[in-house]
Amino acid sequence: MTGSFRQNMASLHTWAGLLVCWLLLLMFTSGTASYFRDEINLWMKPELHGAAMQPAPATQAGKAAVRVMQQRAPRARHWFITLPTQRTPYLRATWSGPDGKLNTALIDPATGEELPAARDTHAGAFVSRLHFDLYYVPPQTGRWIAGLCAMVLLVSLISGIVTHRRIFRDFFTFRPAKGARSWQDAHNAVGVFALPFHLMITYTGLVTLMFMYMPSAGHAVYKDDKGALLSDIYPSVGKPARAAGIAAPLAPIGPVLEQAQRHWQGRPAGAISIANPNDANARISVTRAAGSDLSNKQPAMQFDGASGALLASSGDNASGALATHGVLYGLHIARFAEPLLRWLFFISGLAGTAMVATGALLWAAKRQRQSGFGARFVHGLNIGCIAGLPAAYGAYFWANRLLPLELAQRADREVTVFFAAWGAALLLAQWRPGRAMWRWQLACGALLLGGLPVLNAATTSTHALAVLFLHKAPLAVAAFDMTMLVLGLLLAAAAWRLGRRRRNRPETLAPLSAMREVSK
Repeated sequence: MTGSFRQNMASLHTWAGLLVCWLLLLMFTSGTASYFRDEINLWMKPELHGAAMQPAPATQAGKAAVRVMQQRAPRARHWFITLPTQRTPYLRATWSGPDGKLNTALIDPATGEELPAARDTHAGAFVSRLHFDLYYVPPQTGRWIAGLCAMVLLVSLISGIVTHRRIFRDFFTFRPAKGARSWQDAHNAVGVFALPFHLMITYTGLVTLMFMYMPSAGHAVYKDDKGALLSDIYPSVGKPARAAGIAAPLAPIGPVLEQAQRHWQGRPAGAISIANPNDANARISVTRAAGSDLSNKQPAMQFDGASGALLASSGDNASGALATHGVLYGLHIARFAEPLLRWLFFISGLAGTAMVATGALLWAAKRQRQSGFGARFVHGLNIGCIAGLPAAYGAYFWANRLLPLELAQRADREVTVFFAAWGAALLLAQWRPGRAMWRWQLACGALLLGGLPVLNAATTSTHALAVLFLHKAPLAVAAFDMTMLVLGLLLAAAAWRLGRRRRNRPETLAPLSAMREVSK
């Protein structure tokens, strides 16, 4: 590199950001959607909407779950029970049989009755996994790629701060219809708007997988004993004893949950694990529900399954290092966030998406008169990722409602629809990387996302109107519908504006190639 330090930082900022910007768009959009993963799960499983209308306390829900487990799998080796929360209003009970195969039942916590089987869908888990696993690649490889992108983004953020000496003054400057200068102003504005969030979310994202990216420290202390390392990172109340083979009734779960709640100063339980149920060596482990504390690590207690006596507890007094790791991890996933704060995280994530998108468009706008394969390829990637990704997410949600319920491997087919739609958008964008393609893909995204409330109303009785006027549907379902409608309207406005600018353009510019039009 030659030139001043600031010039070198500008080059680093430009080229580092360009190399990974399209993958970052995928990571930002999926990560932003993951803040409402539970709401996405509920919307994509309309069979469970009825349970969302009847909340129940943790103790009542725990009793209902154990009662169902005693009926369904009294001789199972292990029961795993996830208690309902405000965002996940139904019980999930999973048990392992003698063959080790896992079975799952969904239970209405208010009535204790099993809910009808929900449709086969990955729902929000797909969006969450896409954020850091990139789905189709091997998980280890996907996490390395995601980590590399996060490291490059952190470098880009810091070099961008160094480059823009008037970064906060430029935040209040926007010059429309000025080509590259307008994209520069937009890039500065969305970058500064949520700059603390961008720095935090990038750094904490690296912390979540720090032991994979930097294994040397753990190896130096623990050698090859990965079990000891994981035990210190994720402390537990101990391994359950082996089954004694002697039948013994399971202690009532109500007093166990009440004791745990008193120990945690009123905080309810979030999960129950029962090893060797109905055996003399049964063990009941209770984990506290996530609350307003920043850490993602929750304390746990273990009880004797036959007598209900407390055997051990863990996580009440975490070490400084463990608490720090838990807080940094918790900041990234934001499970502690109340609705208003979660919306702020969501909006900041959208700002991060816009920051990456405007950066890519700025690069293209500054080189709009260049020709050749490289420039055309970048223009096509911009269209396929910025305008095509929303359409792919919309196609995923439409597939959830339109694919036959009895379809084999239905959940995987929904994912296939997402990647097929996105792949088609990328290929079409490479074929005709011009303004018309921008408008067409934005319009597709607007139709697919904005049409989801109509699709929901056509396929279920728990739609937005049922919430607003009849109060017969979960509020989370209506919130999802309205959010998709707003996003669809924003995409429609962008498509309309592109068409309006084209109609107002002087005829003398008509012969300009699509390559020179694409970023104006």
